[in-house]
Amino acid sequence: MPRIFQTIDKLKPVYDWTYKILMFICKILLIVDILVTTLAVCGRYIPFIPNPAWTEQVVLTCMVYMAVLSATLAIRKNAHIRMTALDKYMNKNLLKALDVLADIAVMALGVILLIQGMKLFNSPLAKFGKYESMPWLSRKWMYFPIPLAGASMIVFELEQLYTHIKAFFEHDVKEAA
Repeated sequence: MPRIFQTIDKLKPVYDWTYKILMFICKILLIVDILVTTLAVCGRYIPFIPNPAWTEQVVLTCMVYMAVLSATLAIRKNAHIRMTALDKYMNKNLLKALDVLADIAVMALGVILLIQGMKLFNSPLAKFGKYESMPWLSRKWMYFPIPLAGASMIVFELEQLYTHIKAFFEHDVKEAA
């Protein structure tokens, strides 16, 4: 079985690359969020700077994208909040099995977000809806974070699931040696 793990381990650079791209996108979204918010605040309080009507919707849309993308990045780093108070009292194999079960549950959520998000993204509400302050821009961009979150959750959850399954076999190999 370790031979298949060596083959699958060759995909790690793809996951690293995907992580770096999503992190870069989050950084750009944060910069855009800060700049647009600064423009909005200056536009309200400094008389000669105009206050565009679109700033609030752009800020909120950027925040939604950052929230879903950063949540998937936390999956990769295993940085989500979790209950670990009883972990030291549990059997290690039971703990590994619970990790696999949690991975399957999160992946199921990712599949649901992907499927239902694509339905919403392609719905007439998204196709024909427009931002109030930017009538030239489709509301599809407001609904796109849902399937995006689902797809990226699935990608990083596959890696976590693989890591947790691999831990079962690595333990067996260490005992045999």
